[in-house]
Amino acid sequence: MHLAVYLPLLIPVIAALAAAPVAERLPPRPATWLLAGSALALAVASSVVLGLLALTAVVRVPFVAGLGHMSARAISHADPASVPVAIIATAFLAYAALAACRALLRRVTAIAAAGRRARNLPGAAQVVVTEDEAADAYTLPGWPCRIVVTSGMLRALTEGERQVLLAHERTHAAGSHYLFTAVARLASAANPLLRPVAAAVGYTVERWADERAAAVAGDRALTARAIARAALATKAAPPHRDSTGRERLVAALGVVTLPWVTGRAHGPGPVPRRVAALLSPPPRLSLPLVAVALLLVAASGVCALEAVRNMHQFVEYAQSFKAS
Repeated sequence: MHLAVYLPLLIPVIAALAAAPVAERLPPRPATWLLAGSALALAVASSVVLGLLALTAVVRVPFVAGLGHMSARAISHADPASVPVAIIATAFLAYAALAACRALLRRVTAIAAAGRRARNLPGAAQVVVTEDEAADAYTLPGWPCRIVVTSGMLRALTEGERQVLLAHERTHAAGSHYLFTAVARLASAANPLLRPVAAAVGYTVERWADERAAAVAGDRALTARAIARAALATKAAPPHRDSTGRERLVAALGVVTLPWVTGRAHGPGPVPRRVAALLSPPPRLSLPLVAVALLLVAASGVCALEAVRNMHQFVEYAQSFKAS
């Protein structure tokens, strides 16, 4: 196979390095679409290439070559990929398939559990207030989505900050943000190199909700203050009554809640970054940055298609050699 077909295995590295700058420099809504879509496309392209490389190992088995009416000597002569590369690709593909299936099952189970929990909440209103000293607010996926806010969180905020909080959560519900995080998490399960992209999607959906809340409130400083105050309240409040079950559900769903107090290993965490973004003018759409990102994703797809074409030609060559 041509060297270019290995690019879908390398471009995710570039995507991982570029994910955080893209999340910071683009408006959050287009950044979310771009990052989640790119993660899915890059995961598919890399999986296709791994599958084709693995196939070059499978067709070397005489029994398989015979089933495909291919000449073993022609296969050895054409040598689309070396045996060690094909074996390594097979191992990576098996890992990716197992991880993706496990993540998909976990995600579907969690979304179904969240839907049941949303339906079992009292009343028919979208917002449900629970009596709990823990300061918390989260959106449960479902049909429709339900928003859960604890009494502890409401007591920690002023009236204006409560409106910001509810606008934030309603944006999560209206935008079905759990789908974006689910897609990104599944892509990163299939290709671990994309984990920074999945993390960036988790950040951009929060920024998306922040910007919408700021627009509803008409006050970016108030929105920033609400985020900071909620973070402090979450950290200072007693543990959630159902902390174990809730944390398990949140971990399976991805970012469907307000990750007020989580942070990165190096540099400021997401809350300080979100507050800083709200205290600055909203980012503008950079068409050159979007174009470069789309070009890289397109290049990965083209290379994967080229790999498919090369493999088709290789099989035809081996079959024609057998027929002659």
